[in-house]
Amino acid sequence: MSLHPPAEPYDGGTLPVGDGHRLWWEAVGAHDGTPAVYLHGGPGSGSTPGARRLFDPGAYRAVLLDQRGCGRSAPPADGPDADLAHNTTHHLVADLETLREHLEVDRWVVAGVSWGVTLGLAYAQRHPERVRAMVLGAVTTGSRREVDWMTRSMGRIFPEEHEAFTAAVPVHERGGDLAAAYARLLADADPGVRRRASAAWCAWEDVHVSLTPGAAPDPRFDDLVFAERFARLVTHYWSHDHFLPDGQLLERTDRLAGIPAVLVHGRLDVSGPLDTARALHARWPGSELVVLEGAGHGGVGMSEAMTAALDRFASAP
Repeated sequence: MSLHPPAEPYDGGTLPVGDGHRLWWEAVGAHDGTPAVYLHGGPGSGSTPGARRLFDPGAYRAVLLDQRGCGRSAPPADGPDADLAHNTTHHLVADLETLREHLEVDRWVVAGVSWGVTLGLAYAQRHPERVRAMVLGAVTTGSRREVDWMTRSMGRIFPEEHEAFTAAVPVHERGGDLAAAYARLLADADPGVRRRASAAWCAWEDVHVSLTPGAAPDPRFDDLVFAERFARLVTHYWSHDHFLPDGQLLERTDRLAGIPAVLVHGRLDVSGPLDTARALHARWPGSELVVLEGAGHGGVGMSEAMTAALDRFASAP
C-alpha cells in the first residue's frame, strides 16, 4: 500500500480557542467526504504536509492542525515570556471540540502518531460519541512509566548519549525529574541557556528514535526556533505527567467500547516499546494491533499501514 498523492488544502485559517490562543488548521480532500482529524506528535512538532497523504482525497474531508503553542498556531510556546498555564491536555481536547463545532462536523475519524495517540485517546474517552473510528501509530499513553523509560531507563541502551543528556542539567537536578529540570532551563531568561538546553534535549530525541532502520537526525532540529519550541512543550507535558492521572488512558478503555481502531507499532520502537501498544489492544476489544517487524518509532511501513487502515474506515458510519 502506498501513500495517496499530495493534496493542497481547500480551506483553512486560524480559530480563536480561548485564553488568547489561536489554532491554525487546514482541510484537504473532498468537501463532502468522511470527516477526519489528524493529531501530530511531540507535543510541539506541528503538522506537516506529508500527513495529508495518509488520507484518500476522494473519500476524506481531512482536517490537520497545529496544537497550542507550536507551528503556525499563536502565541508560540518558546521564550521565557511564554505562558503555558493554558497549554494542557484538557485545553487541547477542548480545542478539538471547538474546531469540530466550527467545522460543523458531527463525528470524525481520529488519526494520530506518538503523542498524537495519547491526545487522541484522551479526546475519545472524553467524547466517544464524536469518534467514528481511530488509526493510531507509534502508540503512547502518557504514563509516568513511559516518561521514566525515555528519560532514565533507556540510558541502559545508550549509556554514552545518556551521560551527555544528564550532564546538560545542573548536578543537583540530575537525580530527579529530568524533564522538569529541562523545562526550567527552557524557561530561563538567558537565550544561551535555552539554546543549550534545547540542543541537548533534541540530541537525545534523535538518539532514542535512532534504531529505526535508515534513521537520521531530524533536520527540523537545525531550526533553533523550532527546536526550542518543541523542547519547551515536550518537557512541559512530560514534567506534568501529560496532565493526566497516571494510567488513566489504559484504565478507561471501557469508554472506547464500540469504536473500531487500528493500532500500528514498530517492533524496533525503543522510544516507545511494544508492550504499551499490546496492553492497550488487550483492553480494547474493538482494536486491531498491527506490528511492523522492520519499523521503529515511525519509519519504514508506518505511514503505509496507517494509510491502509484509514482507507478501510473511509466510509465508517
